[in-house]
Amino acid sequence: MKPRRIILIRHGESQGNRNPESYATIPDYALELTDTGKHQALEAGKALRALIGEGSVFFYISPLWRTRMTFEQIARSFPREQFRFREEPRIREQEWGHLRNMEDNADIDESRNAFGSFYYRIPEGESAADVYDRISDFFGTLHRDFEKENFPENVIIVTHGMALRLFLMRWFHWTIEEFDTYANPRNGEYVVMETEGGKYQLRTELRRRPPQHKYQRPIRLDGDD
Repeated sequence: MKPRRIILIRHGESQGNRNPESYATIPDYALELTDTGKHQALEAGKALRALIGEGSVFFYISPLWRTRMTFEQIARSFPREQFRFREEPRIREQEWGHLRNMEDNADIDESRNAFGSFYYRIPEGESAADVYDRISDFFGTLHRDFEKENFPENVIIVTHGMALRLFLMRWFHWTIEEFDTYANPRNGEYVVMETEGGKYQLRTELRRRPPQHKYQRPIRLDGDD
């Protein structure tokens, strides 16, 4: 039986979110939550417990330190016997390569926006398309887990902004142009999917943004308006 809910949450505010200069001296995976980020995660945990109640929970957690720390704060709102968890490297954030200063990161951001955020591959890192592929591979594990006996009623995926959007893109079959109209959730925000008639519906309104680059060509068929 499918879980009743799939909930995706972006980690709380990290050192990198607070101070982009951190990326020059701290590996991306080792960036930790700020005190604000810990508070955001703790409050998210309280809200999730209120939503889920006594229902059983399975957490999938990106192994980056900021997502581990987010999970630790969320878990404080749940009795230990209520949940199980597993680290899942395929839901980690888009790879930005190795240590870089602010100026180099700003140049990459500018190039990515000009080329197209889905296709642009970061030097020594990944494109969003690469992340989409590994998220797609994760879906196989997810569906096999859903078929296990007594699998929990709720799934919470503790991940990152871009990875979260790409999960939704893959699940709901968004086009690349549709994907490009959505913004990442803010730090500590979560997105709820619930089953209705055997099919998951998105219960959370996502933030929108204007298209980020000039190259837009949706498929057009004869007879379309």
